[in-house]
Amino acid sequence: MPRPAPSAGSGSVSHPLRPAPYRKRRLGNAAGTLEGPRRCELCGAAGRVRCGRCRLTYYCDVDHQKADWVSIHERICQLLIPIRTPLPFLLSEKERKHGMEQLVKRQKYIIDLAHSAAREFVSGGKHKEALPAALHALRFSTEVYGSDSVQLVPAYLLLAEASMGVGQLLQASKYLSQAEWIVLRTPDCSLAVQHKLHRSLGLCCAAKGNFEQALYHLANDVYLASSAFGLKSIETSGGYFHMASVFFRQNKMDVANSLYTEVTDIWHAFLLRSVQAQEQVLQSRPETSPFTEDKEVSKDSMTEAQQAEATRVLNAVLEIREQAPEQQPGETARVLHALAMLYYLALDLPKARELGLKALGLLKQLPRHESLETVARLLKLIDSRPACPE
Repeated sequence: MPRPAPSAGSGSVSHPLRPAPYRKRRLGNAAGTLEGPRRCELCGAAGRVRCGRCRLTYYCDVDHQKADWVSIHERICQLLIPIRTPLPFLLSEKERKHGMEQLVKRQKYIIDLAHSAAREFVSGGKHKEALPAALHALRFSTEVYGSDSVQLVPAYLLLAEASMGVGQLLQASKYLSQAEWIVLRTPDCSLAVQHKLHRSLGLCCAAKGNFEQALYHLANDVYLASSAFGLKSIETSGGYFHMASVFFRQNKMDVANSLYTEVTDIWHAFLLRSVQAQEQVLQSRPETSPFTEDKEVSKDSMTEAQQAEATRVLNAVLEIREQAPEQQPGETARVLHALAMLYYLALDLPKARELGLKALGLLKQLPRHESLETVARLLKLIDSRPACPE
């Protein structure tokens, strides 16, 4: 792990990493320069430690400096210099306008970078590491769009998800309240944003043990996602999965199993289309290697976020199927087949073959099953591919 940049000064008080409400910076001229006391980048306390590289970022102690460095500061340290350094005062109106345009471009770039970093940490289960990056996404979104803009909602939802991941449910509720307030004040807010908000609200209620309220929000999540993307979309499947998990925790197994089946069917259909699309391209372009970055091959591939969600969701459903008191070989085989396709598309061929063989073994124990030939075909595809280079 890279070491944080050298610091000046030392912190005498140790603070846990706790996100605090963002204290908006006032702009000096065309750049975002600090006015008044220097504050910790993460918690807003008095800044006693300064980054030795950009020399423009302060922290209450070394712990917060290290946390910010690991999460996002290493990537944006030098990018902050032109943003936080005042422009010369004696500039023409044209020069000042150009300076402001460049400032906003740099800020938007940092928003995207911070949001991507936070999402990557959350997807990997590193919720604590995600918090500083998500805070930066919120901070710069506020500076660019204003404190009541719907553009802040993705950052608030990321902060809420990361806070839930480290057990800070009260803090997560505060972030969600801010996001909900913005959405309610935005009549033309997109269905995509609204469904994500309800999903986060549902997950927060479930974490608190308020299952009825969780199901209310998750039902809204499913309705809004299906209106935006379709009833059988992978976006909608997330709401089904979380509803199933709530019913599972309530020991309402009939409803939970039905929803887990729906989730499996949606991902199975999506992955089957992806495999078939890739197979058609490779057949039409036999000289194309499966390991190249050929645009025609990759255009139908999953995003990293979709791949991470599919891996998490399908493995969770598989664990439930395999541990169920009453085994359902057909349902278990379908999850195994979906996971085999997922790992095949991710080029983890040994894992794909292992799961494909397990699925085939279960299907052979059943009366004639329509998926038998499909799984056998997938295994042939896996065996026909060269081993992934080291």
